[in-house]
Amino acid sequence: MVILSISRIRGQLHMGTIQLVTGTEALAVKHLSTGRFGQNDMHEAHCIQASLLPTGPMQNESFQIAFRYTPFSEVGGDFADFFRLPDGLIGIYLGDVVGKGLPAAMYGSLVMGALRGIKKTGADTAGVLSLLNETLMQRPLEGRFCSTLYALFNPATRELTFSNAGLPLPLLVSQTTCRLLGEGGLPSGLFPVATYGQYTVPLFPGDSVLFATDGLHESRDPEGAEFCSVRMAQTWEQCRCKTAGESLDYLFDSLHAFSQSSGQDDDITAVVLTIPPQNASN
Repeated sequence: MVILSISRIRGQLHMGTIQLVTGTEALAVKHLSTGRFGQNDMHEAHCIQASLLPTGPMQNESFQIAFRYTPFSEVGGDFADFFRLPDGLIGIYLGDVVGKGLPAAMYGSLVMGALRGIKKTGADTAGVLSLLNETLMQRPLEGRFCSTLYALFNPATRELTFSNAGLPLPLLVSQTTCRLLGEGGLPSGLFPVATYGQYTVPLFPGDSVLFATDGLHESRDPEGAEFCSVRMAQTWEQCRCKTAGESLDYLFDSLHAFSQSSGQDDDITAVVLTIPPQNASN
C-alpha cells in the first residue's frame, strides 16, 4: 500500500540533469511491459533488489545513518540509499513502489535509475523530486507510481533539508520532543505536474530522525490496530541517545512484539539519521 498525502503547492523548480535509464532499468521496462518472468529473470531481480539498498551503514564522529529492510515476499518494491555528495552534504532517499513482489522490484529499479541520473548537488530537494516526477511521466506505466522522500543532511551545520512525495512523515525524537516533520506530497509518476514543499530542520546532539515506508507505520496487531497509531511514537521516544543501529534494533523488536502472530503484509524499510550525544565515545 502507498499513502497518498497531498501537500500545499509551493512553486515549481526545474534544475539538474537527467540521464536515460539503461542496463537493469531497461530490463525492468521490458518485463513490466510484457508481464513475462522466468528463472533467469528472478535471479536478475535479486541482483536488482540488492542495487536498491545501501551496502551498509554510514557514520563518523558527527552523525550515524543505518537502515533496515524486510521484504514482504522474495523481492519487494521498497528502496533506499544514502551517499556523500561532492559539496560535502549527505544525500538520503527512500521509496515505496505501489504493489509488491517482482513487478514492484522492477519498477523500483526504474525509479532508482531515474534518481541516480538527476544531479543532486545543492540544497534543492524539491527540485529533485519534481525532476523525478517529470522523468517517470515521460514513459508512464499504467498502475505504477512511487512514494519518494529525498533529504540532504549538512554535517557541518547539522541541518536536515527534505521534500516528501507521499511517504509517511519523518519522525524526530530529541531531548524535549517526539514529533512529525514536514508535510506530504503527490507520489512520483502519478500526475504530469507535481511540485513539492521543502523543509529544513536543525538537529542537535542526541537527536534521531526516522524515515520509513508505510509497511512499518501500517503494521497491525492481531486486533487490527496499526503500529503508528498505538505504539510507534512511544517506541521512538525510547530511542533518545541510542545509536542509529540500536534504535533500529529496538524499533523492530517492538514491532515484532506488537504484531505477534499477525504476520507482515507489506515491505518494511526504515532509515535512521542520528546525531551522537556530545559525550558519546567513538
